[in-house]
Amino acid sequence: MTTSEPGTPGSGHPVSTATSRSAATLRTWRRRLADERAESKLYRRLAERRSGEERAILLGLADAEGRHAAHWETLLGEDVGRSRRAGLRMGLLAWLAARFGSVFVLALAQRAESRSPYEEDVDATRSMAADERVHEEVLRGLAARGRARVSGTFRAAVFGANDGLVSNLSLVLGVSGAGVATSAVLLTGLAGLLAGALSMGAGEYVSVRSQRELLAASTPGTSAQAVLPLLDVDANELALVYRARGMTAEEAAARADDALRAYPAPLEPDASGDEGHDVVGTGLGAAVSSFCFFASGAAVPVLPFLFGFPERTSLMIAVVLVGLALMLTGAIVGVLSGGPPLRRALRQLAIGLGAAAATYLLGMLFGATLG
Repeated sequence: MTTSEPGTPGSGHPVSTATSRSAATLRTWRRRLADERAESKLYRRLAERRSGEERAILLGLADAEGRHAAHWETLLGEDVGRSRRAGLRMGLLAWLAARFGSVFVLALAQRAESRSPYEEDVDATRSMAADERVHEEVLRGLAARGRARVSGTFRAAVFGANDGLVSNLSLVLGVSGAGVATSAVLLTGLAGLLAGALSMGAGEYVSVRSQRELLAASTPGTSAQAVLPLLDVDANELALVYRARGMTAEEAAARADDALRAYPAPLEPDASGDEGHDVVGTGLGAAVSSFCFFASGAAVPVLPFLFGFPERTSLMIAVVLVGLALMLTGAIVGVLSGGPPLRRALRQLAIGLGAAAATYLLGMLFGATLG
């Protein structure tokens, strides 16, 4: 797809007049050019870490951004000036892509494409604005593939860290509110860290293993392959297999006839079982991830007590550190899910500190009652 200059047939925009080429306009065009060059470089760097279809898709995006850059070069003409740096957002994305090339970068790039200014920019063509909307959907699809590959272990990691932060801060605040000594608060926090991490790791292992076993039980077997020549062609029991998998009677009969004619070629496999296993992840990976991240999160509210700060100071530091960590995990989930990171971060903060505050109040109540 070629990009037409403003005012040319099909562009849908008027030609920029000589008076419109102010210093501000030239700065805007140069910024647009720098961003397009940076986006093209970003997609090429991501493509270097991919192969096959994903690599071809990313290179196609890079070529499209190159066409957009050529549009701004044409508008600038002799005023193109020195190559300038892209905005901070695109520079950060390019840096991350060169070093990680992960689904995290794809999700950030998807959000960047969704914020394209071309729909309101009279100097951009309609086709360029349409390209950016399509690029957003392309990146959404690529990011979805990556999310599916990491969802099992990532889910365990995020929930493990979040649970460690909230549960151990609540535990520490609860016993502190009850009026126990600082040493008892520290011991309670360490016990909560170890017990919670072991419980989370064991629970994740059992959960993921059970889910994988359920998927395995539902995956089509291959034992029927050897008996295909012995089937009654008129009755064709094989059609019942396909009907049990959700096909209509007509579709099942046609598929069974094809399988009998193609023998000894293997029955057409059903890939849903393998895809389900990929999404769930491995039991050991989920357990180790959950254990480590829960322990990391649970260690945060304990650290101030380990450094020997006074109890009240330790509690304040613990609340601040946990609040920052909760916002970080919320923002990461927001980015990977395609949602607004700040909103997710504030939601995570409100829920976590709300639970901790409730536990602290209950600790004060029980401490006063028992005292």
